[in-house]
Formats: sequence, structure tokens, C-alpha cells
Amino acid sequence: MIVLTAVVVALGGLLYALAVRPEDLPPAGPVSPAGALEEKRAAIYANLRDLQFEFRVGKLSDEDYQHSKLGLQKELMAVSARIAQNSGTAQAPKAAAPAPVAPPGVTCPKCAARFPQPMKFCGECGAPMTGGAA
Repeated sequence: MIVLTAVVVALGGLLYALAVRPEDLPPAGPVSPAGALEEKRAAIYANLRDLQFEFRVGKLSDEDYQHSKLGLQKELMAVSARIAQNSGTAQAPKAAAPAPVAPPGVTCPKCAARFPQPMKFCGECGAPMTGGAA
């Protein structure tokens, strides 16, 4: 009987110590749209790295890898465009306007991977896309 009482008291004390009241929690900060987009972009980059790793170890066929990579790259471009749009600088899109003069696709000078938009680094091999002008 004494042992049972001691166990009940001990469990009650443990539950009381672990119980968290809503008023004890710190208030949640406002969710910023820019922060959410940055987190989404970081998650897409992580997914691309994981996808490339799984392809290199042989878990994915070439067709599945290319299809998945293209979908993630399109999503990444959309998120990056929204981040640039939300950055508040109206000059950035105007500065990017002369870029369409270049050919519609860009090829990596190292691995010959093709991308629909100019990039700083190759999404396939990681080489700089500057074409030799580092």
C-alpha cells in the first residue's frame, strides 16, 4: 500500500512537472512571407542534394532522376522569383530584362547539362556557369 502510494505520488509529480500550460509558452512570432519562402528554397536545395545522392548510389533510374530534378528545379525557379519579387527592389527585374537576349537555354561548360535559365553554378556538377570568367 505504501509502495503504491509512493508510485502514484511520484507519477503525479512527474506529470505536474512535465505539464505545460499555454500561458507559460512564449508568444509565437509573426510569420514572415520572406522567411517562409527562404525556408522553402532551402528545403528544395536539400531535396535536390538528396535526389542527386540517391541517383549516384543507384536508387533511381536516369529517367526518374531527370524527371524529379526538372520538377524540383522548376519549383526552385518559382520560389526564387517570388523571393526576388518580394524583396521590394523594383530595379532588379528591370536589370534582368536584357538577359533574354542570351539564348533561351544555358549549357554548363564542364558537364554540358542544359538549363532553361542562366545560373551562377551548374545544378548538375556544381561548376561555375560563367564560362571561364571566374
